[in-house]
Amino acid sequence: MSADTVIETQGLRKVFGERVALEGLNLVVHRGEVFGLLGANGSGKTTTIRMLCGLLAPTSGQARVVGYDVMRDAERVRQRIGYMSQRFGLYEDLTVLENLRFYSGVYGLRGRAASERIAEIVEELDLGPRSRQLAGTLSGGWKQRLALACATAHKPDLLFLDEPTAGVDPASRQRFWSHIGAFAARGTAILLTTHYMDEAARCERLAFLLTGRLIADGTPDEIIAHFGQPTLEAVFIALQAQSEAEAA
Repeated sequence: MSADTVIETQGLRKVFGERVALEGLNLVVHRGEVFGLLGANGSGKTTTIRMLCGLLAPTSGQARVVGYDVMRDAERVRQRIGYMSQRFGLYEDLTVLENLRFYSGVYGLRGRAASERIAEIVEELDLGPRSRQLAGTLSGGWKQRLALACATAHKPDLLFLDEPTAGVDPASRQRFWSHIGAFAARGTAILLTTHYMDEAARCERLAFLLTGRLIADGTPDEIIAHFGQPTLEAVFIALQAQSEAEAA
């Protein structure tokens, strides 16, 4: 891996029984890059992320994340990445600040370092007005913002976002993307999945999966040209129909 590469896979494959969930994935993601992993449900996106996070062992192939082999050094990988899913996975009976303190501790931050980082992230994501509110009583947009704060408490080199804006209002989505841009500008690599093609268009590069196979990667304009469609949304609709046809 080069110094600016945070993800590199070669022939990554995952099989569950007789079902091939991912076949021969070759992927490279660079530091500070916003990279979109797209595809219909069942295309292999979540399986890919779980393997890259060191949570699921590949059947074959290789993957290095933030400089470490995900098979041999899964714990080191997890220490240097952040993960945020569409499902609100924080503690609803704790306040915003209590959640931040808990996750800071999980990531190894203690004492003054934890306090300073929490104050920094609260200011950056404008969580101050909600700091003493129970997480379970937050709206979808505020929950999303808190989840992002917890996932980045330790300043990860790489952030995984699995459909992070599903179910939130357009204004919250817009604010979320401004925060993502700020993280990327400071060198954090972002790998995300989304079904919103306006968000996909914001990514520097995209990879499309179809039933576990990588069928195209490149910039949004390159993807549109590759499939001969007028928009990314048209590409996605065509691939979704193809996925459903193959599954039938």
